[in-house]
Amino acid sequence: MEEENQRVNNLNPLTWAYIGDAVYELYIRQNLIENTNLKPHKLHIEAVKKVKAEAQSKILQQIEEKLSDEEKEIIRRTRNTKNHHLPKNSNVKEYMYATAFEGLIGYLYLTGKQERLKEVLNYCI
Repeated sequence: MEEENQRVNNLNPLTWAYIGDAVYELYIRQNLIENTNLKPHKLHIEAVKKVKAEAQSKILQQIEEKLSDEEKEIIRRTRNTKNHHLPKNSNVKEYMYATAFEGLIGYLYLTGKQERLKEVLNYCI
């Protein structure tokens, strides 16, 4: 387990965000399916509202006080990683915070911290 955590720690934080984006979107989609009767097009519209950078940035700001020092460090590392991608539908600050949020989700997922991942994801609903 410690060896796996070390391997994950050595990954580029944008790699955490890459997988975190997928994990978060799957969580949102599953939550919408379980808690609504929406048709696929409406499901998509609602999911996009929750996974766009603006929404993720706001979520991170709302849950930051509930995070451990280690989790805040993960956020800081991801937010400060040089990213050459320019956001299309948000400003740079929102995009950086959204990427940091996805980095936290990805880090928790990759390190196998499933219970904590569930807690953090449940804060988002």
